[in-house]
Amino acid sequence: MSNTQEAHSIQASAGNPMHCPVEHGSLSYQKTSRSVGASPETSSTTLQRDAQGVWQVHGFEEARTILRSSATRQAGFNAEQLEKIPGVTNKPILYMEGKAHQQQRKQTARFFTPKTVSSSYRQFMETLADQFVNELKRKKRVDLSQLSLKLAVQVAAQVVGVTNSRLPGMDRRLDAFFQQQPSSQEMIPLLRWKPFTRLRQLFHQRHVLAFYWLDVRPAIRARKRQAQEDVISHLISQNYTDAEILTECITYAAAGMVTTREFISIAAWHFLERPELRDRYLAAPEEERLEMLHETLRLEPVVGNLYRRATADIPLESQGKKVVIPEGDMMNIHIYAANVDETVVGEEPLALCPGRPIHRERIPSMIMGFGDGHHRCPGSYLAIQETDI
Repeated sequence: MSNTQEAHSIQASAGNPMHCPVEHGSLSYQKTSRSVGASPETSSTTLQRDAQGVWQVHGFEEARTILRSSATRQAGFNAEQLEKIPGVTNKPILYMEGKAHQQQRKQTARFFTPKTVSSSYRQFMETLADQFVNELKRKKRVDLSQLSLKLAVQVAAQVVGVTNSRLPGMDRRLDAFFQQQPSSQEMIPLLRWKPFTRLRQLFHQRHVLAFYWLDVRPAIRARKRQAQEDVISHLISQNYTDAEILTECITYAAAGMVTTREFISIAAWHFLERPELRDRYLAAPEEERLEMLHETLRLEPVVGNLYRRATADIPLESQGKKVVIPEGDMMNIHIYAANVDETVVGEEPLALCPGRPIHRERIPSMIMGFGDGHHRCPGSYLAIQETDI
């Protein structure tokens, strides 16, 4: 078979509805990218340097090459602002790179393994979910966003070790904190004196201090007396300061609480809107249910963009051309676009199609819903289990 014939065969196979296990007339289509103002879901250009010098990455292969490259460093989540803050010796794991990052990932991986999730957290999650269901039955109505926040906060608190709060309401304190996120410039204390900026800083710091004094500090003191099998105990053993532990707790809150809360809500939106999907989900065995959640995450990634900065020249291939991203350049990886790359996911990329064939080997069905490379989400299994329960 010639290359042209082979390409035509693959294209025909990907575009043939008989290869999709779900009838397209009943599919639920992507919701969030348009509402949150994300970049166009599909792009004819998989890699392009814009007028500001930022590389816009839309293709799956280009995104995977960059995320797996050792010649990049974290540039999102205010990483570059954190480097300018004095007194931070031990960075949160989200911002670590190289051997230090590999070692910390290896040491904390035990908190997120399927075995640990099943033995240490599953019963807790099921009990909590039953309580929320009983509350819904009693009240007949519930704010899913608030319910999922409570669930996500309490589960993440077990993993991190924030379980000795002086007062109830940690979910409300964290919600207030993330609702008042300052701009990237305000992340640098006393960078410039502007009255309204300073007022916002102080208001923001009030929530941080409340979280520290009411939740984090009591947990640290309890674990200094008696270590537990959780993240805070691990950080204490690594001689992290209280401020560094607080920063790590906030990082886990953002990564493990806010994201899971949002995913639970969007998954429920799809299943409640489409009775046939909901019925299939409720009747399915666990393996199939998780596959349905993976497909939902592919379609609706909670983190829509990942940013990296090149620490050395990065050679890659894009649309048959060799490209070199120069050292120092910024890259904006569009997860929405990578997740709907038709060369990988096939037909109807913007449709929720559980069980769709993936046209590459060793690619998870959620594609890059949990990221990729050395910063891939370590709590992916926990998040999916929590959502399923």
